[in-house]
Amino acid sequence: MQPELSKMVAATLSIAERQVARTLDLLEGGATIPFISRYRKEMTGGLDEVQIGEIKRVYDKLVETGKRKETILASIEAQDKLTDELKRRIEACWDATELEDIYLPYKPKRRTRAEIARQKGLEPLAVIIAMQREAHIREVAGRYVSGQVKDADEALAGASDILAEQFNENERCRNSVRQQFRRGAVISSKVVKGKEEEGAKYRDYFDFSEPLKRCSSHRLLALRRGEAEGILKVAISPDDEDCVENLNRLCVKGNGECSKLVASALTDSYKRLIKPSIETEFAAASKQKADDEAIRVFAQNLHQLLLAPPLGQKRVLGLDPGFRTGCKVVCLDAQGNLLHNEAIYPHPPRNEYAQAQRKLQKLVEQYDIQAIAIGNGTASRETESFVQSVRFDRPVEAFVVSEDGASIYSASKIAREEFPEYDVTVRGAVSIGRRLMDPLAELVKIDPKSIGVGQYQHDVDQTKLRETLNRTVESCVNAVGVNLNTASCQLLTYVSGLGPQLAQNIVDYRAENGPFPTRRDLMKVKRMGAKAFEQCAGFLRIPGGENPLDNTAVHPERYALVQRMAKDAGASVEELIRNKELRRSIPLERYATEDCGLPTLNDIMSELDKPGRDPRSKIKAFSFDPNVHTMDDLKEGMVLPGIISNITNFGCFVDIGVHEKGLVHISQLADSYVSDPNEVVSLHQQVNVRVLQVDKERKRIALSLKI
Repeated sequence: MQPELSKMVAATLSIAERQVARTLDLLEGGATIPFISRYRKEMTGGLDEVQIGEIKRVYDKLVETGKRKETILASIEAQDKLTDELKRRIEACWDATELEDIYLPYKPKRRTRAEIARQKGLEPLAVIIAMQREAHIREVAGRYVSGQVKDADEALAGASDILAEQFNENERCRNSVRQQFRRGAVISSKVVKGKEEEGAKYRDYFDFSEPLKRCSSHRLLALRRGEAEGILKVAISPDDEDCVENLNRLCVKGNGECSKLVASALTDSYKRLIKPSIETEFAAASKQKADDEAIRVFAQNLHQLLLAPPLGQKRVLGLDPGFRTGCKVVCLDAQGNLLHNEAIYPHPPRNEYAQAQRKLQKLVEQYDIQAIAIGNGTASRETESFVQSVRFDRPVEAFVVSEDGASIYSASKIAREEFPEYDVTVRGAVSIGRRLMDPLAELVKIDPKSIGVGQYQHDVDQTKLRETLNRTVESCVNAVGVNLNTASCQLLTYVSGLGPQLAQNIVDYRAENGPFPTRRDLMKVKRMGAKAFEQCAGFLRIPGGENPLDNTAVHPERYALVQRMAKDAGASVEELIRNKELRRSIPLERYATEDCGLPTLNDIMSELDKPGRDPRSKIKAFSFDPNVHTMDDLKEGMVLPGIISNITNFGCFVDIGVHEKGLVHISQLADSYVSDPNEVVSLHQQVNVRVLQVDKERKRIALSLKI
């Protein structure tokens, strides 16, 4: 880690330099973000996961800029043009845009118009014109007529091309235009002729313009998607006249012939070189900003979805609804293992209603089923009504479960390895049942992008999206903790310090040797070193193990401390966990050290208070309006129960049980002004909504939370 970079990160994020330096040391030493935020609070000064993630992001960006500087310096040096002053300027520069501006005059060029003019020997003429002192420039130009240059006009045109390129490479000129883009650039779009019908969904953008700085991320991404599909032509432009006028103020000195040539070269440079270049720059920057915002929204939604309330380890019957192909039924034990599968046909065209009822009753009794999970796809409402009509010999709650991504899982390599002898329909039904039991454990098997809570997820920077979503999954997995003896390889992969190979080695060891009796036994796993153990141990749980601390988030490195506390209190660790009053009587200050201060001690006490408890909230049953099944059943003014299925910057989507999701626009979320929908709603929240408008043709439903 470079101290200079540490200082810059600290200044950028307004975090103390000492905190940044220590965090970067931990990251470079192989520590993960969840581990640092949870177990190294004294070192970082209590920085959370978001702050640590930002430190890493800014630092990585600076390192990348540093590598670019090395490339630029080497390139200029190879041309024998690197002066001491230029070197100092490049080394001191950390702004990527400014860096590229400095490098532009030295950047290897293609065979440009200016380059051709230089080869014809016209650069001295360009210098004379640029000075704007020569009163008889045509006469001077006549001296450059040769075999390659047929007349004075050609000489002046070539010299103007050289000037145009020089203006394009001039930092002051570029910054002047850049400033105009910042102030007043307008993004506009037109429909490509003949694409009106094909691109009907982009109708709002057929003749559209808006100041770039006011264009929302979702609107910009929609424009760029329309452009990529060949439906729209998109442009970003400032006021051209203002730009040229400002350039003239910078570069034109007087009214002579040379000044007129300079003004003409400036206009040419602006239209042909500077403006397209700066437009590309602003297009990339605005797209990056929109990407970042869309990725942030996606990560926020994913975080909420992964931490959705679990039913827990209950025996579940999973139902994947369908009409023609029937409803696929699976019975799962409390660990999610498949016990039985078959199909029932309660709906048209077969209408085997009574037979399906009897079959369901028998399966619930035979496999001691405690809950039923119904997929929310085709025939979901009909299947829910059917299940509610069945009389069971015990209380059995039915839950409607999101199917988003289930088809992706059922056709995946993971699903084939889990259920090689079963087809996709069985695997899909198993996934639905398991999602009810533990959404997190099941959803980690699916590419986060396919889970269905994003906004333009296929249009954003895929590398950045993947990194952010993986970090979100990792954060959620480690926040909840993982049962070491039941977790799948996919779930273990996201545990701090593990990764795919170690996760597989743990599963293999477990299959061969049986359950782990203690966390310490992890060291027997192939390739499990001290560092990996340090990073993962605190996030792995062993319910009913030999050591009660193994079922808590207390890190093994603090076991001796807890044992000392218990001994000083005249009790065992088990008694310390059971006796709240005993824990309260412990003077924590006595045990505080430099590397284990009060933040860590309070965390330990908090864990002893609720060992093994899942931090997620409890699941609640939900039912749609029994009289509403399709859009035809909707009437303006109706108030209906619904579940929030997706949150965007412009509002949220609510499932009201009619297959199409309804939109609650941000203006309809609350009676007061809302800047961020996440402030007032959350994913999977059960709400009551009022129907504002039903557009059957476009399959759009407008809803309101203002009832």
